[in-house]
Amino acid sequence: MADFPSPSTRSGAPKLIKAIFIGAAVLIALSALNPITVISAGERGVKATFGKTDDMVYGPGIHFKVPMAQTMHLMDVRIQKGEGEGDAASRDLQSVHTRIAINYHLDPVRVVDVFRNIGPSTEMAADRIIIPAAQEAVKAITAKFTAEELITRRTEVRDAISALLREKMQRHGLLLDEFAIVNFAFSRSFAEAIEAKVKAEQEKLKAERDLQRIEVEAKQKVASARAEADALALQRQQITTDLLALRRIENERDAIRKWDGKMPSVTGGSVPFINVDTKR
Repeated sequence: MADFPSPSTRSGAPKLIKAIFIGAAVLIALSALNPITVISAGERGVKATFGKTDDMVYGPGIHFKVPMAQTMHLMDVRIQKGEGEGDAASRDLQSVHTRIAINYHLDPVRVVDVFRNIGPSTEMAADRIIIPAAQEAVKAITAKFTAEELITRRTEVRDAISALLREKMQRHGLLLDEFAIVNFAFSRSFAEAIEAKVKAEQEKLKAERDLQRIEVEAKQKVASARAEADALALQRQQITTDLLALRRIENERDAIRKWDGKMPSVTGGSVPFINVDTKR
């Protein structure tokens, strides 16, 4: 005889199915309401309750919020890159087109101020604060230098612009990491004038080097001539000494040839020579 499920067993199956559906519905509801926010490294959170932001900055990790009442806004505090360009005038009224590049990031402890005053993204910070501040800094510093000084004192100009821009950005919770002047561009006439000046200086330097070379060569020739003259004088002196010695030898030889072999019987002075009879 076949076994049939008891009434209690038949009533338990619908309850299990119902529990599964209820659990799934709860999970779907929780997922839709999203009560958990995960903040990753390089981000900070700003929590708003019915649109009003808290003063607390939320760091990386898991954070809870009240569904439909609270919202967690994520702010990127990693280094961002920005580029810009603009026109300015130098101290000698030359038109200068400047192109710059910067690296910056949001101050992690001031992300709430940045969110309230600027907006929830770094793009807003760049558009509203960084670009205008960079243009103003470039114009202010460029006006203190001549066009030629902008080239010859480029490092000093860069540091001055960087210091002014950093000060302006810090007021709004933005930190400047790196600043670089990509290029200075001048009018064509000024560029040609600079090129002509550089060419003239190079030619002047070449002429000075040629003059120094000629002076060195002339001094070398004079020194060589003096050395030759000294050598010739020494040679002449040696020849004269040798010639006198030779003459003396020749005179002595002639005197010997002319001597008849007889000793003189009388010589000057009071002492006579003894006359020796050679025939004995």
